[in-house]
Amino acid sequence: MNTEFTYTIEDLGKLQFEGTPLAVIGHPIAHSVSPAMHNAAIAKMRQTHSRFNDWAYYRFDVAPEDFAAAIPLFFKHNFLGLNLTIPHKVQAMDLISGVSPDGERMGAVNTLVWGEHGYSGFNTDGYGIKNAVKADLGVDLKAATVILLGSGGAARAAAVQCILDGCAKLYIGNRSVERLDQLMQVVRAMPGGECAEAFALAEPPAGLPERGILINATSLGLKGTDPAPFDVAKLPADWVVYDMIYNPDATRLLQEARARGLRAANGLSMLVHQGVRSLEIWSHAEVDAHTMMRAACHALDLPPRSD
Repeated sequence: MNTEFTYTIEDLGKLQFEGTPLAVIGHPIAHSVSPAMHNAAIAKMRQTHSRFNDWAYYRFDVAPEDFAAAIPLFFKHNFLGLNLTIPHKVQAMDLISGVSPDGERMGAVNTLVWGEHGYSGFNTDGYGIKNAVKADLGVDLKAATVILLGSGGAARAAAVQCILDGCAKLYIGNRSVERLDQLMQVVRAMPGGECAEAFALAEPPAGLPERGILINATSLGLKGTDPAPFDVAKLPADWVVYDMIYNPDATRLLQEARARGLRAANGLSMLVHQGVRSLEIWSHAEVDAHTMMRAACHALDLPPRSD
């Protein structure tokens, strides 16, 4: 089967996905570099483990209205693992047989694992952001002051991970007050969640410490005409900036941060690290992040990166 093709749920009944199939499901999904990343990592794993000889990772475009019917079909056709992306991460919570503690807190799952009674769900986005800021910017969430922009699924994963890792202070800002309030309820219910504080985007937190991390989890930056979601001039000189957006590879926020001399990175490393963790969950084996990164850069026509 062609792992570079974009399939639909109709193909599940017509084509034979033999061996041990894996897939990413989203809508739209044709732009996804996950198949390139995962298949490169699987090829590397085959060099030392013959049990991965029949593993392959595919891409499926599944509309939201078809998602509930699609999950049983993937289960029936023995897809060992599924990655979920926009817009399926939340809806999946009602369609699976079990969920990890992190996934429960985050209210969304992006990784499903086949089991005898159905799929179990995990969320590897928190793992992705934690390892991404460490790899790209040399900082830890533990004991850090973090400003988080957004309150959607990605922001929720980042907020929960910040609390789990023991950040010193977490400021969360979002345009929608209602969604921000919902996220604050989740965070403050966690042990250590009292360090979280909401703020209006028009009124950034005052009295910031010398060092900290700004994380953008909003969609502002996907379009070239988008303004930056935060005025980096309000950040102290030793802050770092991480934008979860990786395409384009330099958003307005990153451009302004670098122009001011701040260390900054895009979301490609988060994509890679969450993918690494997903493949580890499915395979119970070590996964090479460098191989995934090289494959992602090649698929996006970007210069190779060392991480």
